[in-house]
Amino acid sequence: MSQCEPQFLNVGDDGRRIAVLHDDGADPGLLWLGGFKSDMIGTKAAALSDWAKAHGHRCTRFDYSGHGWSDGPFEDGTISRWAEEALAVFDTFCTGPTIAIGSSMGGWIALLLAKAHLAAVGADKSRLAGLVLVAPAPDFTERLMWADFPDEIRKLIMETGRYEEPSEYSDEPYLITRGLIEDGRNNLVMDEPVKTGCPVHILQGMEDPDVPWRHAHELFTKLATDDAIFTLVKDGDHRLSRPQDIERLLAAVAGLVEGRD
Repeated sequence: MSQCEPQFLNVGDDGRRIAVLHDDGADPGLLWLGGFKSDMIGTKAAALSDWAKAHGHRCTRFDYSGHGWSDGPFEDGTISRWAEEALAVFDTFCTGPTIAIGSSMGGWIALLLAKAHLAAVGADKSRLAGLVLVAPAPDFTERLMWADFPDEIRKLIMETGRYEEPSEYSDEPYLITRGLIEDGRNNLVMDEPVKTGCPVHILQGMEDPDVPWRHAHELFTKLATDDAIFTLVKDGDHRLSRPQDIERLLAAVAGLVEGRD
């Protein structure tokens, strides 16, 4: 069944309405996990959906609460809430083997999804067939934000609960809340070896101004027990949405799909 209009999934004790676009198809399916303040109809997400349809594979996309078509104020968002939503979508729509594709913050969400799923079902019953992480930003609230903020911005966040950070990608600033920062500390994954139980392919731009390539490479080194590939795009930016970048993304997905044949 092709889904042109979003379905809505209620998640959490507060019943957050999460918008989902789902297309049925063969296994392995694809699950798109977007970035901070991005949505499920962006360039990479749309390209993955088109590829899945052309090759007959299942594809699921969704918007986190406070993003896109989903309900709720963005300022209520935390890593825990968004990870909970990702797991709920995965458990509801991704009933067979699934390759999760996480971009920027979505890379962190993908790792938290893998951790929660493995804890729930065990490695032998895991439905994760692979991860493709595009400019992954695990632990970004602590390592890439809080650690770099000057004292005056840290003070502003602690005293007022918020800071509006200028964005290169939108006319509106990024709203960084105290809740986001503090909750992020409960979800850190880079302080110990990372186990996903599936193959991982990381795509990272060397010219990325938001996620330094060394951050992604450190994640790669933490994947001590997983089959992992690290692709560094010398002239790549953070979005990696140019035609040649999309080709790399689709090739990475196709490689994981073919690896299951």
